[in-house]
Amino acid sequence: MRMVSALSSRFALWSAVLLPLVLLLGCSRGQAPSEPVRAVKVITVTASGMEARHEFSGEVKARVESRLGFRVAGKITQRAAEMGQHVKAGTVLAQLDPQDYRLAADAARAQVAAATTNRDLAAADYKRFVTLREQNFISGAELERRETALKAAQAQLEQAQAQLASQGNQARYTNLVADVSGVVTAVEAEPGQVVAAGTPVVRIAADGPRDVVFSVPEDKIVALRTGTPVNVRLWASQSQLQGRVREVAASADPVTRTYPVKVSLETTTPPPLGATVTVLPQLAAQAAGTQVIKIPTSALRQEGKGTAVWVLDRATMTVKSQTVQVATADGNDAVIAAGLQPGMVIVAAGVHVLAPGQKVSVWQEKTSGLPPVATQPAANPVAGAAQAATLPTTR
Repeated sequence: MRMVSALSSRFALWSAVLLPLVLLLGCSRGQAPSEPVRAVKVITVTASGMEARHEFSGEVKARVESRLGFRVAGKITQRAAEMGQHVKAGTVLAQLDPQDYRLAADAARAQVAAATTNRDLAAADYKRFVTLREQNFISGAELERRETALKAAQAQLEQAQAQLASQGNQARYTNLVADVSGVVTAVEAEPGQVVAAGTPVVRIAADGPRDVVFSVPEDKIVALRTGTPVNVRLWASQSQLQGRVREVAASADPVTRTYPVKVSLETTTPPPLGATVTVLPQLAAQAAGTQVIKIPTSALRQEGKGTAVWVLDRATMTVKSQTVQVATADGNDAVIAAGLQPGMVIVAAGVHVLAPGQKVSVWQEKTSGLPPVATQPAANPVAGAAQAATLPTTR
């Protein structure tokens, strides 16, 4: 009986403790938590001028730059051209070993002499047989055979002479001669090296007009056309030159995915080769200052396949989604082509934690109005040390 009464008392005690907790939990499940009011930064949409200008870095190059090489194969015995040297047309830049080509020319010359002898012998025979035919000592067929032999000997002589001329050219091709006057911009072979016919040995930038070569990304190439005026600023002297787009590449570079553009300089004293310049298209300069709608990139968010911003309703202090179209970038701001009008208030920060119709509050930076606390040095260092020693130690 005592055991039963003890169990009954314990059950009554646990019931008195657990029943209020169960009732409390059951009541709390039916209450939905209230959505917090987010504090966000907002800006008012206004129209402002474009500030960023498209500038491209370029390099001054010769309009005509050739890679010169020997027209025959051989071993380089001498190179007279040096990088940066100005050469005139007809200057010998390098030489090959001509011994084999001279021997071939001598052999061709001997073949010409042999063919000349055969032709003279055939001509004498033909002349003698013509006299015999006039006296009816031989037939006409025999005279025709002599005439054919003379023509064959004459053809062999002409062939030998052509071979001699070809071998003579081969011997002259052992000298690499500058075709035009210009500056040597590169040397790609050295004495002692055996090169094949056509292997580049010297690179020459021809005297004459100069071009500025620079690369343009795909989204900016539509603004450049042949004849577009540009301003060219020299990096070394900060002086400006005028130029026009002469050539725009039809395809992008396979490595950089940019389009090479060439600009002809309108000056009688072009800058030196290889000079670094800055190219500013005049159309881009005129576009600077155009009134557009710009917003910070932090206000943009991805919504499906498009771009959107949160627009604040001042009356209800709620936000709604607004789809926008981004045209381009101006520095760190995005230029909006459609979707916004001046005067709208949009959320500039905290866009990724909002939902349509959510209540928000405008965040304002708080500044402390309390005066700064001045620190005074201790009058008695010994007393201060003694006071610090009496402080309790926490373990």
